[in-house]
Amino acid sequence: MQDMTDIPALMAAIGARARAAAAELSHAPAEGRAQALTVAADALWRTREAVLAANERDMAFGREKGLSDAMLDRLHLDEARVAAMCDGLRAIAAQEDPVGKVMAEWDQPSGIHIRRVRTPLGVIGVIYESRPNVTADAGALCLKSGNAVILRGGSESLHSSTAIHAALVEGLRAAGLPEAAIQLVPTRDREAVSAMLAMTDSIDVIVPRGGKGLVGLVQKEARVPVFAHLEGIVHIYVDKDADPVKALDVILNAKTRRTGICGAAECLLIHRDIADTIGQGVIRALLNAGVEVRADAELLSIDGTVAATEDDWGREYLDSIIAARVVDDVDAAIQHIRLYGSQHTDCILTEDPEAAARFFERLDSAILMHNASTQFADGGEFGMGAEIGIATGKLHARGPVGAEQLTSFKYLVTGDGTIRG
Repeated sequence: MQDMTDIPALMAAIGARARAAAAELSHAPAEGRAQALTVAADALWRTREAVLAANERDMAFGREKGLSDAMLDRLHLDEARVAAMCDGLRAIAAQEDPVGKVMAEWDQPSGIHIRRVRTPLGVIGVIYESRPNVTADAGALCLKSGNAVILRGGSESLHSSTAIHAALVEGLRAAGLPEAAIQLVPTRDREAVSAMLAMTDSIDVIVPRGGKGLVGLVQKEARVPVFAHLEGIVHIYVDKDADPVKALDVILNAKTRRTGICGAAECLLIHRDIADTIGQGVIRALLNAGVEVRADAELLSIDGTVAATEDDWGREYLDSIIAARVVDDVDAAIQHIRLYGSQHTDCILTEDPEAAARFFERLDSAILMHNASTQFADGGEFGMGAEIGIATGKLHARGPVGAEQLTSFKYLVTGDGTIRG
């Protein structure tokens, strides 16, 4: 049995097994990987009572640790959320397989034929906090894209993640795939995270899922390449030509549906011309929904608001709190977002197509939305079945990272005894 106290040796062994599994997965048939995910979905649903019991142990641990309500919501599982995980596994299984897909092909005058085809990245390390569903989503997406994965869940979600991981392993076993294709780090010891960040011989890319502290640590210390977003500082700009009903519906959903996810709205920008009409109505609705509104001087006259400070601009609350301010026009909103945003997700509410086009053209967030809730910033809602994270960098992958984004490519060149002159 592996010594759980010798973390370097533990992680080295996990890495070696993952590298060996990745070599097998790179040529495993698509049907086998899809079968593994379908069987895993069935197994997860069949064992849901055990998963929920494990989750209750984690919830008790989280309460003892003093986790916030938003973090506890991320951690919590119920039957509906387990069903959603199962649906995600089946949706990923049913997707077109990306591995080996020809991205482009052409002939050269020299007589060679060139194909650019998708290929797995190899071994992916996923480091995440609280949300146990990441165990299923990340494991499935990595398998679908032909990658082995090492999962290091949050200490507070260890029991839930272990129960979910067991279903994934059952799927691998049924499909005749290496069980080491999806491994869960079996310890809460933080040294395991540090080890993963330095495993350049075993891990090809790290994906962190969590708060600013975790992601910042990974970006600072990782010697392995990282797909990450540091924060989801999500803005909604209400233009002077916004439809009041749409604005109310979208903003309430974007802020209150789930406050603890990275697509939740954190800052509301209101055009000066509608600050006393649509703006007042939206803010009162947020207050009535139990949201604390931290307002600039021009909105403080609305009963129930509290004064915003400079620290409230560019802040990710992940809670029932939103910052709000008046801006002169769409250009002022764009300027504010450029200054305080995190290039994650930003939204404009307007019936003016020119304003929407200007917003889309002049901002460079990974996801830009028009008249739609920012809570759609999710791989499942993008048709990816699920996502392993939202990448805000500009290299390789950006936005929701699904199975296709977890591939690279290689060139296949063929000739007929062709030589270069």
